[in-house]
Amino acid sequence: MKRLMTVLLALPFAASAAAYPDLPPAALAERAIRDHPAVAVARAGVDAGTATRDGLEAGPHEFNLRLGSGRRREPGLDRVTQEKEFGIERGLRLPGKAAQDAAIGSAVTDEADSRFGDALHETGRLLLRTWFDWRREQAALDEWRAQVALLEQQSRIAAKRVAVGDAARLEELLAWALLVQAQAQLAQAESRLRLAADSLAQHFPSLPLPAQLGPSQPERLAEPFAVWREKILAHSHELRAARAATRVQQLQAQRADADRIPDPTLGVRWASERDGQERVLGVALSIPLPGGARAAAARGALAESAAAGAREALALARVEAEARRTYQQADLAYANWQRLDEAAQRIGENARLLEKAWRLGEGQIADLLAARRQSIEARLAAAQARLDAAEARYRLLLDTHELWSPDAHAAE
Repeated sequence: MKRLMTVLLALPFAASAAAYPDLPPAALAERAIRDHPAVAVARAGVDAGTATRDGLEAGPHEFNLRLGSGRRREPGLDRVTQEKEFGIERGLRLPGKAAQDAAIGSAVTDEADSRFGDALHETGRLLLRTWFDWRREQAALDEWRAQVALLEQQSRIAAKRVAVGDAARLEELLAWALLVQAQAQLAQAESRLRLAADSLAQHFPSLPLPAQLGPSQPERLAEPFAVWREKILAHSHELRAARAATRVQQLQAQRADADRIPDPTLGVRWASERDGQERVLGVALSIPLPGGARAAAARGALAESAAAGAREALALARVEAEARRTYQQADLAYANWQRLDEAAQRIGENARLLEKAWRLGEGQIADLLAARRQSIEARLAAAQARLDAAEARYRLLLDTHELWSPDAHAAE
């Protein structure tokens, strides 16, 4: 039974690995995203929003306790008596204000939740970007390793041909020069890979780097931009946060307008005068007289509401523009990868034919080395284009919550 449960729990991870073999497992990626400091800041914002909501629901007024003690001197009687006073009072929200405060509190928590979701999403983008930066450097290193191995073989063949008098010394020198250049590029690729791995580990220390990954296989976008646009807008936390902020400002403007009529304060007073010979029990009601400050605050809140509406419109335009740009990048990256991949295959075949001819003594080493350089450049460009196309498509999937959904978990 225990083994069956282990297998069942592993199924989602196996499915994720099969669906995206060139990405980290979803569970590890989501955990790394949730552990990021930017997400911790947003999570604290959720707690702050909850506290703000609770405070608004409780209201701004509290009980005030009033205590007093005094001595009364009567000049004609030459007598001194003790007097004591006790009172308790509290401000009262006028009808409707409590409901407005509760609505503001709910809108504040909605905004904080949206900010938290946006932090998760932006951190997911950061993970995707740094992950593919590392993958590009890894792909470049693999290509240079393969090329160095090939050029070492070519250099050995050139040396043998020179030793038997079948080729000039120049051929060996040229082959050696190209090998040294490739070895230098290999060393640089190793250095860049270490830097990319360090950057990934710095941002996401809990995410282990795999020893081996499946190949990236880009896919053509089957759906038109209109479909992707609707999905991105529906899942945009940035847009949700902007709308929630507008809602908060609108409610606060209404609340400030309601505050133009001040809340009264109701109190109960008990006093003992003339050493307890007189007892006083009374009720007190105080009402502030509104002035220009309340009217100015209401106008300021209304202006803030208008500004929030404008920021929401800007957020919508920005999200739509970014959605279009992301879609176009994914579409163009796929087409670019296909062209470069086909070119790399043809250039590589040309280099292989020239090498075959050179081994048979029918070609020139200079032509072969030039073809080899072109083949190296073409293979590197095709490998980078493959990863660019895969990353662009994953970016779309991330924006539509089809890839990594750490916000499916509560703000733990």
